[in-house]
Amino acid sequence: MITSHRIQSLEYGLRALAKLVTWRMAACFHKAPQTSQDMPQELLTWPGLDDPLSRFILKHDLSHGERVVLLLALAPHLQPDFLDRLIMAQLPQDGDYPTIGGWRGKTHRGFLPTGETVLFLIGGDSLAARLEIQQIFSGEHLFSQRQVLSLDPPAMGEPTMSGKLIMSQDAVELFTQGRYLRPQLSIRFPAQRVTTAMEWEDLVLNGKTFGQIREVEAWLIHGQTLLETWGMKKQLKLGYRALFYGPPGTGKTLTASLLGKYTGRDVYRIDISMVVSKFIGETEKNLANLFDRAKDKNWILFFDEADALFGKRTNVQDAHDRYANQEVSYLLQRIEEYSGLVILASNLMGNMDDAFKRRIQSIIHFPMPTSRERERLWAMAFPKQISLAEDVSLSELAATYELTGADILNVVQHCCLKALQRDRNTVSQEHIFQAVRREFSKTGRIL
Repeated sequence: MITSHRIQSLEYGLRALAKLVTWRMAACFHKAPQTSQDMPQELLTWPGLDDPLSRFILKHDLSHGERVVLLLALAPHLQPDFLDRLIMAQLPQDGDYPTIGGWRGKTHRGFLPTGETVLFLIGGDSLAARLEIQQIFSGEHLFSQRQVLSLDPPAMGEPTMSGKLIMSQDAVELFTQGRYLRPQLSIRFPAQRVTTAMEWEDLVLNGKTFGQIREVEAWLIHGQTLLETWGMKKQLKLGYRALFYGPPGTGKTLTASLLGKYTGRDVYRIDISMVVSKFIGETEKNLANLFDRAKDKNWILFFDEADALFGKRTNVQDAHDRYANQEVSYLLQRIEEYSGLVILASNLMGNMDDAFKRRIQSIIHFPMPTSRERERLWAMAFPKQISLAEDVSLSELAATYELTGADILNVVQHCCLKALQRDRNTVSQEHIFQAVRREFSKTGRIL
């Protein structure tokens, strides 16, 4: 929903920025008798509106220059021809004007600002002012720390301030839509949100495993209190890291989904195939995009089949091995810096690099379900519309066939579909036996 305050705030910012651009263009290209003291200051008298942009500007008491940079980066996302109209109206003739900077995108045809555009607008011809403005783009600045905006590094050897002025997607969404939008699976964001309609009662695990999961849940609920209110931020590292290991289908993904559901956090399952690249350095780049987008979101990051990324490092035989080991070291650094929960899932704990295991707070085993647990899974799996024939014994099924929860659900689904095809709602022992044999054959097991 677009609130009136948000619209008022954005319109005020664009009007104030337009006045500044027009003033500066006239001073430069028409030699209007103006001094820096005449520079329009409307951006400093920002109205006290209740919207994300206003709150950000006023909370951090941004300087005039910082407000200009913020609005300059945001403007093309609001009005694609905003800067073109203002600049072209003041230029004496067509041509290239390096003094104002700027660039043209691949699909966007309008004028896009660079660091040089910032220097032109608020630095003018003053070398001291230009040098001071450049501090806005340092790594220590609020804009960088909060990942609001940055200068894209230019080609090697070109001036730093010729880099493109880029506002992060998160900042654009916050200032224009009033909230962060959930990202979609893409090359730049190799993860997909996972949810579940199940409850904790639907998760069948042994007592020890379930108790360890509750410890992870306790950190999600009380971790902030522990670090901030109880003052343990100095002693403890930010974030929490857990390793779930065990055979496929034993509840690792479901557990991650339930942790998110019961603590109000989004869970994103990382698509390993989109992260790992055969090209040197690309894997690090893909993960950097992921962690940068996840920063300060309280997301749960779930790395399924994590040994493909976090597996044991190899002896260095060639350049590829050396870079692969560097990628593991980079991942160690990024997951330690992440302030939320990172869950690594693997079939075997022995596949994981020892350096990762030393940095993990919880190592939780998801074993194959016992006979008693399998009986509960069988009983819970069949819908109430299905009647089991007299020859069906769930206890016998549980004792005879060593299946995971996911296997049992696959068997039940197959039986239910066959029942619907027969226009019947009864499932016999033979129907179940055929479905179990089908499930075993999928993994090469012999019944």
